[in-house]
Amino acid sequence: MPAVNGNRSNETFIHGGTRITGTLFGYRKARVNLAFQDNPMCQPFLLLELAILTGKLLQEMGTGLNRIALECEKHSSNEKTKIIEEPIWTLFCNGKKTGYGVKREPTDDDLSVMQLLHVVSVAVGVLPNEMSDPHDGELSYMRAHFERVVGSKDSETYYMMMPDGNNNGPELTVFFVRV
Repeated sequence: MPAVNGNRSNETFIHGGTRITGTLFGYRKARVNLAFQDNPMCQPFLLLELAILTGKLLQEMGTGLNRIALECEKHSSNEKTKIIEEPIWTLFCNGKKTGYGVKREPTDDDLSVMQLLHVVSVAVGVLPNEMSDPHDGELSYMRAHFERVVGSKDSETYYMMMPDGNNNGPELTVFFVRV
C-alpha cells in the first residue's frame, strides 16, 4: 500500500485519535457502502455494506447530526479478533434498528470508485453518468476525514472531521461496539 507524504503534526483532534479517510458511496436506490482507508491512496482496511439505501442515508444526513451504531455480540473467541474484523453487525441509524452491516472484500467496482476519488479529500457528489445503473440510479458519494478512536478491544468510534471553521461537532459518527 502506498504511503502519504506530508506532515500532519500540526493537526489537532477532538478525541486524541488517528486521522483516516472515510467514504460513503452507492447507487441511490441500492444499499450504501462505507469504506475506511488509512489514506486515499490505500485500499480500504474496512468495507461494509449497510442495509440502508444510499438515497435514504443522504436524506437523513441532510437533517443534521447523524449516528450510525454497529453492534455485534461478544463470543469467547473474540479475544483475539479486532472489532473491525467482525463479519456482521446489527445496524442502528439515529437510534432506529435498520438491519445489518456486513463486512466484505472490495470488488473491482469498489476499487474503481476509490481510484476515481483518490484525489478527493472532502466532498459530496455524483460520479459520472457512465457509472450510473439504469435500475438503481446514479452513483453518489460522500468523502471526508474521520478521526478514529479506539476505546477498548470492544469499541471503536469514527468521528467525521468538519472542514476548518465549522466547530459544530461531527455531522456523522460511526460507533462499533461488541455487547
